Amino acid sequence: MAHVAITVPASPEQIFAVLADGWLFSTWVVGATHVRDVDDSWPAVGSRLHFQVGVWPFTMDDTAEVVMAKPPRRLEWEARVRPVGSALIRVGLWEMDSGKTHVHIYEHAVHGVGAVIPTRVQELLLVPYNKEALSRLADIAVGRARAPVDHGRDGGTHV
Repeated sequence: MAHVAITVPASPEQIFAVLADGWLFSTWVVGATHVRDVDDSWPAVGSRLHFQVGVWPFTMDDTAEVVMAKPPRRLEWEARVRPVGSALIRVGLWEMDSGKTHVHIYEHAVHGVGAVIPTRVQELLLVPYNKEALSRLADIAVGRARAPVDHGRDGGTHV
């Protein structure tokens, strides 16, 4: 499996909140260009989000389905891009003493063309891709953590 890790100055809960918002998928997943729909139960096991990959007008529609969820520590899904195949992606979050979180992402092709590519070659292709994805995920989580809260005139909380 291709493996990348990063330390993020945010809590596991703050980072998992980004993972749990399926509508943010295309903002941090490299290559995902548009989220078409997200099941109301996302990120529960079996829930799906429907996305596009590619560059317009050369895009493909497909899905990501959650195969394991242990909020706020772990989320795994299988991303399908037919007819190319599918990959298993696992994100793990480990809280550090300093108020930071060590985030790991693992990815491995499991079906289709990608599955016949040797693991070492998959790693060469996926590591830079996943470094960028984790960088984007970190930026979103940190930015959301710093966003000021507006209590408004009605006393409700608005972000």
